[in-house]
Amino acid sequence: MTSLVMAAFISVASVLIFGVSLSEEAGGLSLNFYDRSCPGVYSAVDKVVRTHVMNAPSIAAPLLRMHFHDCFVRGCDGSVLLNSIKSQKAEKVAFPNLSLRGFEIIDEAKAVVEKLCPGVVSCADILALVARDAVHKVGGPSWNVPTGRRDGKLSRDTDALTNLPPANGNFSTLKSIFANVGLSVKDLVVLSGGHTIGTAHCSSINTRLYNFSGKGDMDPALDKTYAAQLKIKCKPGDTTNRVEMDPGSFKTFDNNYFSTLEKRRGLFQSDAALLTDNEATSYLKAELQSSTFSSDFGVSMEKMGKISVLTGTAGEIRRKCGFTN
Repeated sequence: MTSLVMAAFISVASVLIFGVSLSEEAGGLSLNFYDRSCPGVYSAVDKVVRTHVMNAPSIAAPLLRMHFHDCFVRGCDGSVLLNSIKSQKAEKVAFPNLSLRGFEIIDEAKAVVEKLCPGVVSCADILALVARDAVHKVGGPSWNVPTGRRDGKLSRDTDALTNLPPANGNFSTLKSIFANVGLSVKDLVVLSGGHTIGTAHCSSINTRLYNFSGKGDMDPALDKTYAAQLKIKCKPGDTTNRVEMDPGSFKTFDNNYFSTLEKRRGLFQSDAALLTDNEATSYLKAELQSSTFSSDFGVSMEKMGKISVLTGTAGEIRRKCGFTN
């Protein structure tokens, strides 16, 4: 065998080996899954996202959060997109999901893709792509999104209540929930850094500000100056106003969240909980002091996007994201 032929053979073999390992690593997903069946899907989704984020950059955070909430409940199967039916309330009406926004953007992207390639691209894949593209449009990283997910057929509000990391969770609870889906303490810290963009309803921190232990007190872990600022915006029982999750930097994806957290100005109890564990704190300091947050976030997002995916003949390819076929 000549050296040229041998080189070609090795090159082809390497590609095949890489393709197999990628598929196995991603649970049946592949970076080139739609190369033949729907090559225009990536640019089509990106165009829809670009239009909406340019008009309203604040929508990037809810789209990221939607993907997060999808993957932690029944895996990344698009179940968070399903509407309730008479016999079952869906995930999207569970309390932690009531503040989710941007479902119409997913529906628009799906409609555009359906015109290109009817019945080919899942809503779960579209959601994963939208989240990545939205973050990138506000200065965040881009990351690989292996595709080939199929859509789930079941969505239950009780699953969301049970499986989503709670905003008032302590470190032990958060670590356990992340470990249950194969994510590490580093992933927990890095993905919490997604709070660098976006806002939250006052209702999510009302107890922390006004009745932390049931005695009309405030969470002692919260910086007093910051708490006073929050109380100006969030009065007792406020369910409508919003506050920035990363004060002064909530429109830009950066590592300022970790600086804010170090000053005890994390908005949620789940943010403050990261300061109660030595391992988490060490990762927090590393993200604050280095320039690797963007790349680390991308790695953790790619890892999260592979949680319990449906592939092959499992699930379905929904024609509309809010309804099963």
